[in-house]
Amino acid sequence: MIDKTMSIADIAAQVESGMTLAVGGWGGRRKPMAVIRELLKTEVMDLTVLAYGGPDIGMLAAAGKIRKLIFGFVSMDSVPLEGHYRVARQSGAIEVMEVDEGMFQLGLKAAAQRMPFLPTRVGFASDVLTTNPEIKTIISPYDDGEEFVAMPALKPDLAICHVNQADILGNSRISGPDPFFDEWFCRAADRAYLTAEEIVDTEAFNDPMIALQMPIERNLVSGVALAPCGAHPTSCGPDYGIDVEHLSSYNSVAKEGLDGYIADYVTGKDFNAYIESVGGETAVRALPLPVF
Repeated sequence: MIDKTMSIADIAAQVESGMTLAVGGWGGRRKPMAVIRELLKTEVMDLTVLAYGGPDIGMLAAAGKIRKLIFGFVSMDSVPLEGHYRVARQSGAIEVMEVDEGMFQLGLKAAAQRMPFLPTRVGFASDVLTTNPEIKTIISPYDDGEEFVAMPALKPDLAICHVNQADILGNSRISGPDPFFDEWFCRAADRAYLTAEEIVDTEAFNDPMIALQMPIERNLVSGVALAPCGAHPTSCGPDYGIDVEHLSSYNSVAKEGLDGYIADYVTGKDFNAYIESVGGETAVRALPLPVF
């Protein structure tokens, strides 16, 4: 039996400058924000980041951690425009490869299947091929001769995701209404690490119905860290919702930069101190869930 538990800081320490990092979750939902905040304390730079982006992208971009962003969108749901990302994008501080959300998923699946690309019809009636000349097209070898977009594999060195439950072996459960694409981030990556609301005994996963909420096999997982409320200020259904007030405040200082936010919520604060600074675990768990 291999005990894969580690600290949040241990997970952040796996990220090295120049790596390609996949960040799980979707927009303002179930982002591994505890690890993102820990990365803000490090000297890591020059990252290529893959994400369906939210405040994870804004924080990393504003802190100068991102060299290139490959993404389907960046939004915080209830606070739709991510101001810190917008500043980085408009100033040219980051390179970008923006693709359709489905194309992004195909890129992850290609990497997971160890394929160089997967074909799709998506992208022709848009500027995707114009703005991303690295994306090529192919002709079907069969009689139809149809042209397809060849979405290249998106291969992360590391994937970091947040789940509701995990055990010490790396089994995990996403009990919210949507697992998003975390499974494919983990399958595509060389290594995957999870933060979890709760570390449970393996027997907690014995119910066959719970198995339907376990898309990430333990063999994909290199490490697990306990992080109750670890997705804050994003949501982690059904445990808690989005902290709209916190995200609005964070967003309001985008033009001034991230230094003030880091001073208030990151510098000198470990995980528990951060949770206390935003009202404590009870307050976070009282945040209303988003409506799908």
